[in-house]
Amino acid sequence: MVVLLGSLTAFAAISIDMYLPSLPAISAGFGAPAGAAQATLATFFAGLAIGQFFHGPASDRWGRRLPLFAGVAVYVAASAWCALSTSLPMLCVARFLQALGGCAGPVIARAIVRDRFEHRQSARILSQLMLVMGVAPIMAPLIGGAMLTFGGWRSIFWVLAGFGTVVGVWMFFALGESRSEATARQARGEHPIAAYWSLLGQRRLVGYTLAGAFNSAALFAYLAASPNLLIQTYHIPANQFGLVFGINAMGLIGMSQVNAHLLRRHTPESILARSRAASIAFAAVMALDAYTGWGGMWGVLIPLFCVMSSFGLVGANTQAAGLNIDPTRAGSISALMGGASFACAALVSALTGVLQDGTARPMATVILVAIVASAAVLYGIAMPLKDHRRAASS
Repeated sequence: MVVLLGSLTAFAAISIDMYLPSLPAISAGFGAPAGAAQATLATFFAGLAIGQFFHGPASDRWGRRLPLFAGVAVYVAASAWCALSTSLPMLCVARFLQALGGCAGPVIARAIVRDRFEHRQSARILSQLMLVMGVAPIMAPLIGGAMLTFGGWRSIFWVLAGFGTVVGVWMFFALGESRSEATARQARGEHPIAAYWSLLGQRRLVGYTLAGAFNSAALFAYLAASPNLLIQTYHIPANQFGLVFGINAMGLIGMSQVNAHLLRRHTPESILARSRAASIAFAAVMALDAYTGWGGMWGVLIPLFCVMSSFGLVGANTQAAGLNIDPTRAGSISALMGGASFACAALVSALTGVLQDGTARPMATVILVAIVASAAVLYGIAMPLKDHRRAASS
């Protein structure tokens, strides 16, 4: 079950990471400026943000399986359209539709975890999903670089279509329905807009949602900037881009497994309350090095690795803390948290492309600002230490 749910959660990651090394080639292939292909990344993030708001309530109302099958089918068809695109605007539209379908995987997988496991255990399972999902940022850029070398950028999207087909068949035979009757009753008696409105009125949920969203913004600022930064600025060959990318992914995966171990004795809220400051410190060092030039490439990449690793203590815990606030609306909460994260990611990826100046300064600045914003809403709105003390006393 963990491997299957991890594969569903990886739809977004693999669809981004596998084609990142091809961004310069896509721009060149369509005769566009160097950073123009980043528009396909921004439209993909927009599709992820919008699609989740439909898949989440649909999974509460009609069960987890049906929206998943529909989403995977759209993903496979749109991946084929990406491979057949004849212009950059057409590729942007196809990527948007690919995201609309693919986002059913992560949003419903999180809801399934909350269906099957209690609060602290759900945080551990979400951390374990990172181990499975983490194969994507390690292997996908390597596969993408190889496909780019031997088959061109279009072959990458045929591979993605094949991945979606395999997971869809696997899901059909292995994934049972997990939605509870209480969730079904709640969804049948409430319009999706009313559900979202009610959730937005819960202060702690808004805090955890925004904390996770700004954390995702920092992560996706790195994803958007890394191809041009590593390949064009630091002159790392495109077929070796995945090695550097994979090292950062291994740091995040490793820390997420440390998080799973810590959750045996601590609540997600207590870990969150104590881990965010480390991210700020590492991001500040990276920004200082980027602006002063101290340490050159390694002065940026080493603190960047530390920043990425620290995210392993944030993502699963913000999700588990938010999902625990109202388990009968797990699908809608998952959609709200995921949609907010990818909305921030879409804005940040577009902003990173606009600010791109051939240095690490734009990426480092955006990452630092996003992490500080995440800490501000975490401590100022969600206040996880209060949740931790409440859980301990009960």
